Amino acid sequence: MDIAHANTIPIAQILSQLDIHPKRSTPHRLLYLSPVRLEKTPSFWVYLKTNRWHDYGDGRGGDPVDLVCAYLKFCREAHTVSDALRWINNMGVAPYQFKPPVFEHEEPDAPSLVLKSRKTIQHLGLIHYLEKRGIPLEIAHRHLKEIHVRNQNTQKSFFALGFSNEEGGYELRNPFFKGSLGAKSISFIRGTEPKPVGIHLFEGFMDYLSAITQLNGKGFKGDAIVTNSLSCLKQAIPYIQDYGYRTAYTWLDNDPAGQKAAVALDEFFKTQADLTHTPMNKIYAPHKDVNAWHMHQRNLTL
Repeated sequence: MDIAHANTIPIAQILSQLDIHPKRSTPHRLLYLSPVRLEKTPSFWVYLKTNRWHDYGDGRGGDPVDLVCAYLKFCREAHTVSDALRWINNMGVAPYQFKPPVFEHEEPDAPSLVLKSRKTIQHLGLIHYLEKRGIPLEIAHRHLKEIHVRNQNTQKSFFALGFSNEEGGYELRNPFFKGSLGAKSISFIRGTEPKPVGIHLFEGFMDYLSAITQLNGKGFKGDAIVTNSLSCLKQAIPYIQDYGYRTAYTWLDNDPAGQKAAVALDEFFKTQADLTHTPMNKIYAPHKDVNAWHMHQRNLTL
């Protein structure tokens, strides 16, 4: 795909593929919450006739390629024009071959949480929780923050471990709470090699951190994706499609939902040239997930 072709693709279609939808519309323009920064009041306009956008919150604007570059930069991804063209081609605005499975019990919407502060993990309660999960503090510091939030429904505040995702939100965990702050999305972690041949897929960040701990904290040579919820599985596809990975390692749960997701991913992997699927479940069976196996290895219990 070249720039001229990419710029003919409607911006609204690109945003729709990202599950970003207008808050208000007129016959000639659409109003969104900005996809390139965090905001609470919509100020991002898409002009349908010219197929251009303008973010009145920070003054930026441009064509579809400019938008994808800005979006990738906001997501802390490589964001050159070439990266944007590959992303547009993959988001494809061509239809995906991948059909995500439907799960009977998807995660409910999280309460209305507001971020109060984020900082390096310091609270002893969170440190002890990590110890019980078998995650060294040194590794946790590289991937997690201590997040303080307020629940607007109950007017109560609490703190939790926070794992950032690609939409600027956080997955939150403490001994008594499991939920999310902001948009629900996947998390993408670059490997130690600049152009890796492997991609690793996990359901939750505790599983990912457990695998990293098993590697003595060195991390994967290949890239990794944490879905943070199997309902976000489709969001992982643009990161894999036509990228050139040779092996996809799935570290999904040993339960019916994880098995269903692995089958769906396997069908997608077959559409990719020279991509081999290697399920990792045998390593941590008969345990439910990677963290449960990791805790067993260390004789830990919650």
